[in-house]
Amino acid sequence: MVDALLTSLGVPASAFTEGNHAVHTPIDGSRIAAVHLQGKAEVVAKIAQAADAFQAWRNVPAPRRGELVRLFGEVLRKHKAQLGELVSIEAGKITQEGLGEVQEMIDICDFAVGLSRQLYGLTIASERPGHHMRESWHPLGVVGVISAFNFPVAVWAWNTTLALVCGDSVVWKPSEKTPLTALACQALFEQALKAFGEAPDGLCQLVIGDREAGEALVDDPRVALVSATGSTRMGREVGPRVAARFGRSILELGGNNAMILAPSADLDLAVRGILFSAVGTAGQRCTTLRRVIVHRSVKDEVVARVKAAYGKVRIGDPRKDNLIGPLIDQQSYQAMQDALGQAREEGGVVFGGERQLQDQYPNAYYVAPAIVEMPGQSAVVRHETFAPILYVIAYDDFEEALQLNNEVPQGLSSCIFTVDVREAERFQSASGSDCGIANVNIGTSGAEIGGAFGGEKETGGGRESGSDAWKAYMRRQTNTVNYSRELPLAQGIVFD
Repeated sequence: MVDALLTSLGVPASAFTEGNHAVHTPIDGSRIAAVHLQGKAEVVAKIAQAADAFQAWRNVPAPRRGELVRLFGEVLRKHKAQLGELVSIEAGKITQEGLGEVQEMIDICDFAVGLSRQLYGLTIASERPGHHMRESWHPLGVVGVISAFNFPVAVWAWNTTLALVCGDSVVWKPSEKTPLTALACQALFEQALKAFGEAPDGLCQLVIGDREAGEALVDDPRVALVSATGSTRMGREVGPRVAARFGRSILELGGNNAMILAPSADLDLAVRGILFSAVGTAGQRCTTLRRVIVHRSVKDEVVARVKAAYGKVRIGDPRKDNLIGPLIDQQSYQAMQDALGQAREEGGVVFGGERQLQDQYPNAYYVAPAIVEMPGQSAVVRHETFAPILYVIAYDDFEEALQLNNEVPQGLSSCIFTVDVREAERFQSASGSDCGIANVNIGTSGAEIGGAFGGEKETGGGRESGSDAWKAYMRRQTNTVNYSRELPLAQGIVFD
C-alpha cells in the first residue's frame, strides 16, 4: 500500500526499497520502507549545488519566483489526499490532521505568492541636502531546513516557499523518522519545477540522513541560514554552532503551553478547547496544551468534565474513525511513563496515561491521554514531555495565574478562557503572557499561517510562516544616493 502511494506521488521505487535505513510506521510498528542515509560528503555536494543555484535564482524577478511557488501549490492541491494519507501512515496523525497539514502547505504557497510582489523596503529622510536614503532587501543565500517528525511536511513548506520567493535556494534534512513524506514532497516539487521550466539545477535539495548529515548542514559556511525545528536540546547544539561561523538561525524548539481558565469562563467552550489542544496529534505538537491553570472555584468541575471527555475519545488506527493515533515510537512512550512516575513522586494524582491496544498492536505505542492534578508547578511540570499529559494546577489570584503561566523555561503558546475584558487585555499586554502566541477563548494549538509562528526563551526566538517572517530569509541593505554637486557629511561634520 505504501509502495503504491509513494509511486503515485512520483517517488521512484529505488528511493524507498534499496536503502540501509529501515522506516517503520507508528500505526503498528511494521517496516514499510528502506531509505539510503546520506553522509557528510553527499551533504556537502548538495550544498555546493544549492550555492550555485542561488547565484542564478537571486537574479530572477521576485514575482517570477512566486510563479514557481504557485505551481507547487497547484501540484499539492492535486495530490492532497495522497500526501495527507502518507503523513498519517508515517507520522501517525489522524486523517483530518494529515489532510490539514497538507492544506497548511497549500495556504503558505498562496501567502508566499502574494508576498512575491510585496518584498517592500523603506524610503528614509536624509539629514543631508541633495541626498535620499532607502532600505532594500536582497536574497540571502542557501537556507538549510531541519524539520521534526511531528510536522513532517508543513514546516518544510513554511520555510521553503518563503525562501524561494525571497530568492534563496534550499537544502532540507527531515527527521530520519519520517523520510518518506520528504521524498514525496521532493517529487511533487520537481513536478512544479518541470512545469516552471526555468529554475536552476539544485534549487531545492533533499538530504536523507542522521546526525552526521545535520552537522554537515549546520557547519557549512555556505549555508547562510539554518532553520531548525526540534527539541531544546537540539537547539542548544545548533544555535551556537551556527553563531560560531556568524551564520543566522531560526530556532523553533520546545513548548510548555498553558491555559489560564478564569472563573468567568464559558466552561463548555473551555473543555472543547482543552480536548483538541491537549490530545491532538497524541500530544506531539509543539503547541500542545500541557498545563491548565484553573481558578480553584471551578477546578473540580473542570477536571470532572475533562475526564468525562477523555473517556469518550476513540484511540486507534489514525486512518479510521479515531481521534487519537499512536505515539511515534517506544522512546516517546517511555518518556511519558517516566514523567508520570516523576509526577506521582512530586505529589501528583494521575488519571489515565496507560498503554492501549497492546494485544492488537504489540509493536506500536497507543496511550490513553493523562490528566495529572498537581499541588504546584514542580520540576516535572516545568519540563516538556512530548506526549498527551495535561497538568492541572489551581490558582486563587489572577496575578498568581500569570506568574504560573510565565514561570517555565519555554515561551511558545498560551491562552486564556475568560469573559472579563480586563483579564483578556492584561493577558495580551506587555505585563501578561511572555509567549510568542497569546490567545483568548481559543486553545494553544492550531495556529494559522497568516501570523508569524514562534516563541521566546527556550523556544528559541525564531519566527516562521506569516507576518514579516520573510525578512529572516533576506539581507537588509541601507542605500544613500547623493544627487547634488556637494558632499555634505552627516552629523554636521566639517572636514575641509
